Amino acid sequence: IGTHALLYDKVNFRNLSLVVIDEQHKFGVNQREKLASYTQDKKVPDTLVMTATPIPRTLTLTLYGDLDVSILDERPMGRGKIITAVRKSPKVTDLKKFVLQHLEEDRQAYLVYPLVEKSESLKSAAAVPEFEKWQKRFKHFEVALLHGKLSGAEKESIMEDFRANKTQVLIATSVIEVGIDVSNANIMIIFNAERFGLAQLHQLRGRIGRGEHKSYCILIHDGKNPEATEKLEILAKTDDGFLLAEEDLRIRGPGDVLGTEQSGFLKDMQFADYLGTVELIKQSRDVAEQFLSRQGS
Repeated sequence: IGTHALLYDKVNFRNLSLVVIDEQHKFGVNQREKLASYTQDKKVPDTLVMTATPIPRTLTLTLYGDLDVSILDERPMGRGKIITAVRKSPKVTDLKKFVLQHLEEDRQAYLVYPLVEKSESLKSAAAVPEFEKWQKRFKHFEVALLHGKLSGAEKESIMEDFRANKTQVLIATSVIEVGIDVSNANIMIIFNAERFGLAQLHQLRGRIGRGEHKSYCILIHDGKNPEATEKLEILAKTDDGFLLAEEDLRIRGPGDVLGTEQSGFLKDMQFADYLGTVELIKQSRDVAEQFLSRQGS
């Protein structure tokens, strides 16, 4: 059991027969193939990849039959409903009032920013400068700051306090995207949400709604990019990871099924409407499988 470190340490399994890759979207094509090739006898191990939001290339591979797919379409028992709302530059006082209402009911909240520090090239809010502001706004509650530049020990200590409800508000970056399970946290506000990808936003939203309480995810944007606004509205309409993956495929393209590009539109492969030709792709796959079966016999 390991992390990306397995890719770079000198690991050589004697008889590797199964590889399970969780949060598949966090790995590149070559990285997944490297994990699946760690065996001395050259046998290809069975591989299971798991994700709540398949990347465009993976969805494409399932259509072509290169991947078998299983879908878990039921939410775990005891989960509350998640309400997702899109808001254009709301007043900070309104956000403060909304969050305070839930903090006073003993709930917890995530406030997520795309950057750690302010950037001269990007006009976007950042976690570090906003942290002190939120401390003052929620002066009767404990507010903590979490981002990728902290050490592993620091991050674990901060998360332990949040899990134990010693901290009520967590100002964070996308470092909380996976592996965080705090059932009492029911508020997530994502600032400059237009800067996150559709799959990433869905993963972030998955940090709430893990308990019995009704949860709220607020996607804040500046309204300057119509395409980004459309992306956020899609997220507000559904929490189905596969539907979101299809929209991601439509927006970003299928990638290169013979190469390593995980999204994008290839110049030498043209579709009038990629999702509109799904049935044609499936029929072509069935014909190809029948042909190969006859050749084998």
